[in-house]
Amino acid sequence: MGSDNGAVRAFIGSFTSAGGRGITVAAVDDGTGALTVLGATDTVPDPSYLALGHGPGPGGGALYAVSETEHGAAAALDITGDVPRPIDGIRPVDGGGPTHLALAGGHLLTANYDAGSVSVLPVRPDGSLGPVASVLQHEGSGPNADRQRAPHAHQVLPDPSGNWVLSVDLGTDSIRICALGTTTGMLRLHGETALRPGTGPRHLAFHPAGGHAYVLNELEPTVTACRWNAAAGVLEPIGETSVLPAGAEDDDAATYPSEVVVSHDGRFLWTANRGHDSISVLALDATGEKPALVTTVDCGGHWPRDLALDPTGRRLYAANERSGDVTWFDIDPESGIPSRAGSLDAPAASCVIFA
Repeated sequence: MGSDNGAVRAFIGSFTSAGGRGITVAAVDDGTGALTVLGATDTVPDPSYLALGHGPGPGGGALYAVSETEHGAAAALDITGDVPRPIDGIRPVDGGGPTHLALAGGHLLTANYDAGSVSVLPVRPDGSLGPVASVLQHEGSGPNADRQRAPHAHQVLPDPSGNWVLSVDLGTDSIRICALGTTTGMLRLHGETALRPGTGPRHLAFHPAGGHAYVLNELEPTVTACRWNAAAGVLEPIGETSVLPAGAEDDDAATYPSEVVVSHDGRFLWTANRGHDSISVLALDATGEKPALVTTVDCGGHWPRDLALDPTGRRLYAANERSGDVTWFDIDPESGIPSRAGSLDAPAASCVIFA
């Protein structure tokens, strides 16, 4: 089934240094969403985040992984079989602790948390990676002495128009908007959007209509709604919404939200919350500007590091790092509330993507 191009597969990243299998491939049952392991490879150390190439051209059928290690690396893998295999060697990214990656303009970009930078690597015709073409170093700090003494790039992604690259920095409480030179691989800083100091932005997700983005903050359990002007490359914060019910922040366990996902129809937004060990459900109004917390549900494990929608948009999958599982949920189409449907053993799970 794994090599059948018509079957949906899940790719699960995990921390090999914490007992994870590396990259696990699983078949996805179309009727139930259940995962069945097809194979795994630990050839990439600590592949904490994965990205998939789509369509023709460089990297169109390849899987990409960061190696979230001290010196930082990335790898391209062939996924025509049930066990991913490196297309070429593991490439240094010239930045420590890469936590996220994305494809844009014929290049692979990595957000390097420890270094506080974004690296750009060309993708070759066979999907393999060339040496680093450029590194954009972030500058700045924030008020949280433990977490914000320096920049910490946590996510990098292209905007829906494909004209801009956004990098989310937890250390500087800001989002950088950059232009990518598709022939040179150079990132040029276009602008920087400041968020409320101390919030610690981690990840953002765009509304499917493209005019809004939602920034999930890690150091305070909130979502910052923003307007996005793709023509001008301008991100404008317009409001914050808590992702936890009243009183939850007074609990003994601190909460560190990890991932934000928007429904395909733009009606709902979900976040994964480590510590509170929950998934928050927020309803979006017709304008997309006012997320409202509906409820939270148990994430099915401990320390949900990632949250992903399946290709149909009918199910959510939570990668619960510390309990070592991927749990899936059926989404009620009317309320947006997920209900637990099953789980798969996945030690030190860190992310889930689908092909």
